[in-house]
Amino acid sequence: MTVTSSKPSRASAAATWWRAQRKRVIWWTVIALVALVVVVLVARWLRTFPAIEQFIETYPGIVPPPEGTPVGIPAWLGWQHFLNSFFLLLLVRTGFQLRSKQRPPGFWTRDNSRWPRTKRNPRRMGIFLWFHLWLDAFWVLNGVVYVVLLFATGQWLRIVPTDWAVVPNSLSAALQYASLEWPTENSWVVYNALQQLAYFAIVFIASPLAILTGLRLSSIWPLEGPLVRAFPEKLAKAVHYPVMLFFLAFTFVHVVLVFTTGALAKLNQMYAARDTDDWVGFVVFAASVVVMVVAWVLAKPPLLKRIAASSGRVQG
Repeated sequence: MTVTSSKPSRASAAATWWRAQRKRVIWWTVIALVALVVVVLVARWLRTFPAIEQFIETYPGIVPPPEGTPVGIPAWLGWQHFLNSFFLLLLVRTGFQLRSKQRPPGFWTRDNSRWPRTKRNPRRMGIFLWFHLWLDAFWVLNGVVYVVLLFATGQWLRIVPTDWAVVPNSLSAALQYASLEWPTENSWVVYNALQQLAYFAIVFIASPLAILTGLRLSSIWPLEGPLVRAFPEKLAKAVHYPVMLFFLAFTFVHVVLVFTTGALAKLNQMYAARDTDDWVGFVVFAASVVVMVVAWVLAKPPLLKRIAASSGRVQG
């Protein structure tokens, strides 16, 4: 007599989770679209008041940069932009794979014979977690290089607010964007106040939070002691996922604004370090998208297992 378990398999549980996520995405998309329409209507209504127009005239959305702020976007920011996009794409993918609770198609175990100085038992982890941690390491390394170059070249003056006028000017810029009347700006010379605050938040708030909470959830964090009590794992999980959603929201808004506020000029600045509106930047951008698509397609278990096997044992 064959007895079948009433409990769903891990594969079916993962499929159920993905279906629930799709429904959630659909609902949140509908809610976001309705909210967007409401925001636009309210913003345009507010701009019918003379006081609001006077506020926008007083605070046009641009804060003059400090003396010595470099003009232009250097080439290293272009490849940094690509690498950040590349790692973020794959990090989000592996993050959702981990949250799906799907049984990994393989498990990686550290080979202590290759790492004679390591202590305790070899660590075993799913192949998706292994890939996520390696992506984290490269993303953090890239971020360190970015911050060093940011301060070494003076580019930090473009994204770090140095005047409290950034607050009313960012409100003005937000109102102008919301009313679909884009603020006048030239990002080759200076970012508008809202852009400046957004970039500052990404670099100096969201990224450190992602790194800290990621470390807390990794095997690097001690299993016991004051650090465990000071920063509970439950708190790290509660912060890590919303931070990822913040990155996704920022990326979506960023891409939409790039393609609606002079795509050729913006892509030239971002990818080709050129203050022109020809097609060079678009070609570089298109090539970077192709690379990311190829990486997405290739980052499947068979290839990941072969790569992981170079630093340990892979089973499953």
